Amino acid sequence: MRIKSCILSLITGCFTLTAFAQSEKEVTPKSYVAFKTSKEILIDGDETDSAWEQAAWTSPFIDIEGVIKPKYNTQVKMLWDDKYYYLLAKIEEPHVWANLKQRDTIIFYNNDFEVFIDPDGDTENYYELEINAFNTAWDLFINKPYRENNTVLNDWNIDGLKSAVKVNGTINNAADTDKGWTLEIAIPWSVYKKSYFDDVVPKDQFWRVNFSRVNWQHDIVNGKYERKKDKEGKFLPEYNWVWSPMGVINMHEPEKWAYVYFSSKEAEDTFTIPQEEKVKWELYTLYRAQKRYFEKNKTWSKSLKNITKKNIIVEGKILIPILENHLSGYTIAIKSPFSGKTLMVKEDGKFLEQNTN
Repeated sequence: MRIKSCILSLITGCFTLTAFAQSEKEVTPKSYVAFKTSKEILIDGDETDSAWEQAAWTSPFIDIEGVIKPKYNTQVKMLWDDKYYYLLAKIEEPHVWANLKQRDTIIFYNNDFEVFIDPDGDTENYYELEINAFNTAWDLFINKPYRENNTVLNDWNIDGLKSAVKVNGTINNAADTDKGWTLEIAIPWSVYKKSYFDDVVPKDQFWRVNFSRVNWQHDIVNGKYERKKDKEGKFLPEYNWVWSPMGVINMHEPEKWAYVYFSSKEAEDTFTIPQEEKVKWELYTLYRAQKRYFEKNKTWSKSLKNITKKNIIVEGKILIPILENHLSGYTIAIKSPFSGKTLMVKEDGKFLEQNTN
């Protein structure tokens, strides 16, 4: 089942979606250093602002499962300052089309570009933004991934959002061939504040971020673009192309998203994914194994031997997970050999950590 096919129902009360029946491929999250910029960026969809010269392009997008090279190229640049997180997306597309003009409609029914952000990396309370070639936005606040009983706030808006599209060609003209479209976005840090005095600007910190591009096969009907249908009249499935692959057709597994490090430097800085994060990856592997066990047995496993048969090793260190069951679920904990912190994942996928030194 494709996750997107049920999002509208989720907003109106369908909360039973799961992706664990799919076979998931192991993936390694990508990373990126976003430099701070002191130069002005005019949000007009044009990539010629001198500030963008200091930013590197991400690697080209891959299909969401991390297997197939997409038909068309997509890459992103990132910068930031004290007010905004800046994104520049370059989207190759020989047929640029859109028909959705009302904000907060289901934008992925058009070809679109999508942004996913989890500031604290606990897999909960994260944000999604979708924009099509008309520069129509759909922004969402999601308290938990769709694999859990979650709440989706469709009426949450990114106050102060700036975005602009520049089409290299002519939108909705089926008689010509386009080169694509460029999308420029400025997201104000203020939308992530939990309180008035909360300082959420991630200076020299990383956030979990990913980008997705939805691309539909199309037909031209009476000179207009439409999503292509099969012989039974059903829409053909969309292509999902992403920056950091998910290993499964589901963007809503935040623990797999990439790492964006917001450097206070304007150039020449590096970032290495912390070893602690690799411990988290192993915790979420156990979490997904528990999910599969529950789907099969209608109860949580009371022994790790039922859900994993292998030793867990990170950077040459053997990890010793501890499973604790309780009335409402379970907790799997690992004391990190790198920091001494106790890292934990709960039955709902929420990540926690405790200082135990």
